[in-house]
Amino acid sequence: MQTTHRPFDADTYHVRCATVSDAAELARLRVQLDAETEHFDRFPGEAVLDEEAFRTILTGSSTVPDRILVVERSGQLVAYSRCTGFSLRRFAHKAEFGIGVQKDHWGQGIGNQLLTQTIDWVKTSEIKKIQLSVIETNHGAIRLYQRHGFQEEGRLRHDRLLQDGCYYDTVLMGLQLI
Repeated sequence: MQTTHRPFDADTYHVRCATVSDAAELARLRVQLDAETEHFDRFPGEAVLDEEAFRTILTGSSTVPDRILVVERSGQLVAYSRCTGFSLRRFAHKAEFGIGVQKDHWGQGIGNQLLTQTIDWVKTSEIKKIQLSVIETNHGAIRLYQRHGFQEEGRLRHDRLLQDGCYYDTVLMGLQLI
């Protein structure tokens, strides 16, 4: 089923930088997202980031660029994105990006808004490339990334095992900002 894309409604959804006070809600949201779709690397219950883990991430003690954006609706987080740089000097020019939106809110322009704001932020930093990986079946995300200039840079064949017992490719994508 293809999701219809609507323009982002800034009166309904509020995008902002995550704060330490969002840690518990981010932990809850991540668990929910893992259970709603198989687009993520994890099976539900694997590699859980609890409130304390998010609190540590959000304290900003890292020496690499790291930005988490959240989307609120009626006081509840419904989506987030994270863009994280690398600590090794050979890779300090790039960052990894990931996004998650509650299934009930797909098609509302949330992913587009998160990606737009992330790219705008990256352009003010030393980062020259954003990279990400996406499962081949996540057509909506792939189209979103392509609309923003991301290109497929490779594939990891039969990389992910889903609950249907089949293996799927991981698509590697990148956006050059130089």
